[in-house]
Order: sequence, then C-alpha cells, then structure tokens
Amino acid sequence: MTRWLDEDEQLTWRRFLAATQLINEALDRQLQRDASMPHTYYMILVALSEAPGRSMRMSELAARAQCSQSRLSHAVARLEERGWVRRERCPADRRGNVAVLTDDGYAALAGAAPGHVEQVRRSLFDVLTPEQVRSLDEICSALVSGNTRDG
Repeated sequence: MTRWLDEDEQLTWRRFLAATQLINEALDRQLQRDASMPHTYYMILVALSEAPGRSMRMSELAARAQCSQSRLSHAVARLEERGWVRRERCPADRRGNVAVLTDDGYAALAGAAPGHVEQVRRSLFDVLTPEQVRSLDEICSALVSGNTRDG
C-alpha cells in the first residue's frame, strides 16, 4: 500500500528539493565562472586532496564523489586533459586504477577554494541561525545514515 505524503510532508519535500537545487546551481555557477570547472570536478579534487598520498582507487573515489563509475571515469579523463589528475595502476592488485591529484590539480583546487567557500557561506550558512545550522547537521546526518543503510 502506498504511503502518500500528507500536505505538510509534500510542502517540506518540495522545499527541500528547491533548496538543494538552488544551492547546487549556485555552487556550480560560481565554480564555472571563477575556476572553469563544474562542482563535480571540484568535489573529485577535494576528495583526492584529502586522501593519503593525494591518491584514491577509482571505485572509492566514485563512492566519495557520489557518482557512477562511468561518470567518474569521464570526469577523470577531463581532469587528466587539464593535467590536474593522472591515472595509475593500483600497486596492490594491478587490476584496478588509482586517481592521483597532480601539483597542478592541487594548485587549481587551492585557487578555486576561497570563492567556493564564500559561495557556500552565502548560499547556506549566512541565511541560517547557529541553531538552524546545528539542526541541519543533525537532519543531514540522519538522512545520510538512513539512506546508506537502505542502499
């Protein structure tokens, strides 16, 4: 039996969709304008910058960037063309590939980060009270935890 959304749930759902879409679009516009990269590329560079040795297995990177293997492979190919990432064989099993953040990629990320952080502040944190930020963190943690379990 379908558990339809009641009026309040429907309103909340639509506001959630609108808010996340507005924020994602603002972040993507800012990064395209100021750093000539889409938000997805930025997220890949961040993940690599935080990984030991600035490298990560492609499968792990896809999970971290929340994209499919094929989408990640395409994005990494574009990042390779820019000289920001290179692919290497995985030293542990030689079957898998590892993406490695290059010095040029790190420099591109470092150059893009200040504008990105300012856009995150404008789009999210500046419009919320400290209590709302804490509540949002709790809500997002519950959503991530609940959806990771359910697959």
